[in-house]
This record gives sequence, structure tokens and C-alpha cells, in this order.
Amino acid sequence: MAEDGLRERKKRETRIALSWAAIRLFVERGFENVRVEDIAAEVGVSPRTFNNYFSSKAAAVVERHVDRARLIADELRARPADEPLWEAITAAVLTRFAMGAEITGGDQKWLEGVRLLVAEPALQLEFMRVNVIAEAELAEAIAERTGTDVRRDLYPKLVASMAMAATETASAHWQQLDSPTDIGTLLADALRQVAAGLPTP
Repeated sequence: MAEDGLRERKKRETRIALSWAAIRLFVERGFENVRVEDIAAEVGVSPRTFNNYFSSKAAAVVERHVDRARLIADELRARPADEPLWEAITAAVLTRFAMGAEITGGDQKWLEGVRLLVAEPALQLEFMRVNVIAEAELAEAIAERTGTDVRRDLYPKLVASMAMAATETASAHWQQLDSPTDIGTLLADALRQVAAGLPTP
């Protein structure tokens, strides 16, 4: 049993390492200038091992998005039960974004690389695909917290959709700014406005 647990942990660590390596190389060189072989070499594994984990270069990048959604859902489950829902969601989102090494607000070169990366058509299609998975992960956690049924009730799906839209909009806005800005501030502001019902400014 312990051996199985160790094997699964190593597989997860390899998957994460490959995903981060793909992101770093794409930001540095551009999506079209990086091969699967380059990503695999960065982690010290074979291209065949890469293909065991991911179906494409784009899939390796968007893995971080899905993984962060799972971590946000886990963080939400760990928040105090009496904490208001939107406060708990905001804290969960900010905690997990702060832990992400890709958020380097003081690095203009990195920001420019991220802008080019997210504009890549192949990545946009992958993000559309995995957004469904990410939103479902968050909806499950919201349903558990609110005593609703994600299969029967609209509420957890609606809240998850609004929270995801807020984080994605804040992230897109962060990428378009002329000067590096703390993404946490933008995320908190976006979620605050959604929680308030988006009142007219």
C-alpha cells in the first residue's frame, strides 16, 4: 500500500514538473519553438514518458489550470464553516494564486511571454476544454459547503461559474496591463465586485 502511494506521488510530481517545464520554455522561446523533446529533456525523462502524461504540448500547459482549480476547491473545503461563502472563495483563490510560481508580477519579460502564450490558438482551445473540468471541481466544493446538490441545484454551478469568470477576467486584465501589477489585488477586486452583485460604479 505504501509503495502504491509512493508511486502515485512520484507520478504526480513528474506530471507537475513536465507542466511547469512546458510553461517556462514556452514563455522563454515561444510555443512553436519548443518541442516535446525539449520539455522532456528539461525534466530528465524521455519523450515517451511525456506522451504517457500528456496528449500534446498545449495539454501540458493547461494542466496547471486544472490543478489549481482542484487546489482552490480543496482550500475552500478547508476554510472555516462559519466563514461567509464569498469570503471563503476569495481566500481560497488568493491562497492558491499566491502559491503559483507563474505569478511573477515584477518581471515584465515574463509577463510579455505569458501574453504571447495565452494568445496561442492551440492553447485557447485547450483552455476551453479544461474550463469545464475546473468549474465542475469548484462547484462540487461549493455544493458541499452550502448543503446543495450539484446535480440537482443550480446554485453551486452558478456560483462556481461566476467565481471562475471573475478570476479569468482578472487574469486577462493583468496580462494586458502596461506595467507589472500584483494579480492578487486584481483577483480580490474582481471577486468583491461579483460578490456585491456588480453594482454600477
